[in-house]
Amino acid sequence: MHISRRRFLQSVAAGSAAACLPRMLRADDKKPPSEMVRVGVIGVAGQGVFSWKSLKALPDVDVVALCDVDERRIGPACEAFPKASFDVDFRKLLDRKNIDAVVVATPDHTHAVATMAALKSGRDVYCEKPLTHDVYEARIVAQTAKKLNRITQMGTQIHAGDNYRRVVELIQSGAIGTVEEVHTWCGRSYGGAKRPKEAEPVPEGLHWDLWLGTAPERPFHHGPNKAGYGTYEPFNWRMWWDFGGGTMSDMACHHMDLPFWALGLRYPSKVSSHGSPSPDPEAVADWQIVTYEFPARGKQPPVKLTWYDGGKRPELFAQGKLPKWGDGNLFVGSKGMLIAGYGEHKLLPEAEFKDLKRPEPFIPKSLGHHAEWIAAIKSRKPALCDFDYSGALTEAVLLGNVSYRSGRPIEWDAENLKVKNAPEAEKYLRREYRKGWSL
Repeated sequence: MHISRRRFLQSVAAGSAAACLPRMLRADDKKPPSEMVRVGVIGVAGQGVFSWKSLKALPDVDVVALCDVDERRIGPACEAFPKASFDVDFRKLLDRKNIDAVVVATPDHTHAVATMAALKSGRDVYCEKPLTHDVYEARIVAQTAKKLNRITQMGTQIHAGDNYRRVVELIQSGAIGTVEEVHTWCGRSYGGAKRPKEAEPVPEGLHWDLWLGTAPERPFHHGPNKAGYGTYEPFNWRMWWDFGGGTMSDMACHHMDLPFWALGLRYPSKVSSHGSPSPDPEAVADWQIVTYEFPARGKQPPVKLTWYDGGKRPELFAQGKLPKWGDGNLFVGSKGMLIAGYGEHKLLPEAEFKDLKRPEPFIPKSLGHHAEWIAAIKSRKPALCDFDYSGALTEAVLLGNVSYRSGRPIEWDAENLKVKNAPEAEKYLRREYRKGWSL
């Protein structure tokens, strides 16, 4: 492989001069090469760091290929895997023959194209949340994974935590009775951005055209901000509809995962969002309150789920009926309530549940979120957060943004991917990709 002078100097500076050497079997492999799952990671900075560090700790995983469009940020990954190949274009990585499975940890707007390409190339795929940027993409990715019999997992890491599992057991065993109402909230806000009018030179090492991917072309701009991050990369892409979807896209898959799992939710029938006034055509909302109506599922009744972000919360907090709590979920049942965050939960009123006999655990302790995916690859049995489950979760989350951007409630025809009452809202279900990009 040809190594440019710039590439070599960057690698040396990052302590990773060996990043582009041909792959050889590692001397410290704990298992024979035939038992190792060879993984390629697309996006090795940001959230990708969590993925490759988790995979590195597993004895039956060999990270053999790395990819990132920003060569300024690849040092730690290349240092951790000095024998792994490196590419800036994920399509080049997928052309390599020594890869069994792929992790996609890019910004949202390239999730679908990278994931679909990996699925079609015959690889199993782990993709960070949300599964896709658009509703249509979520459905087609889930259908493709099922059709090709690929083993998949979406990065809702907290799904592997013991706390979520105990909450699911309590809800499903009827500890608080029948649940028809859920409130889910997250305090983050990514709104308030204004697109800069000027352009700045693209830094050496950042492949801006590849970073833009499917999104419309726009000039690079870094620009100062209070968080110390750039206007678009490496973090603030979440503030723009072209690349992300604000707090909903960033966090709702984590928090709404719990009611989806506990109550067996799939596709909502109605979605209504209101938020910061006058939706900006380019920048995401400062805050949203989204109401979802889910139909009955077998013997389970319909469920109304309300999402809050940007500092908004259920009125029960203001009324003093809930304990001091961070982000999380409130399940309202016929026999009481359950409030839950990532790491803890409480049954309310606490006095009425002090003598509750909890159900014997029936959801096994997790191997670890990434380890579950690797184990599923070996057994060829679905992982808990496979694309069938997480695709439906992602669709619901993204429909909140569709309602907000269209400025009206929507009646959702899940079978046909149609907005029954507002065809004009359907333009937010699927973007037109920039020339040269397709699913």
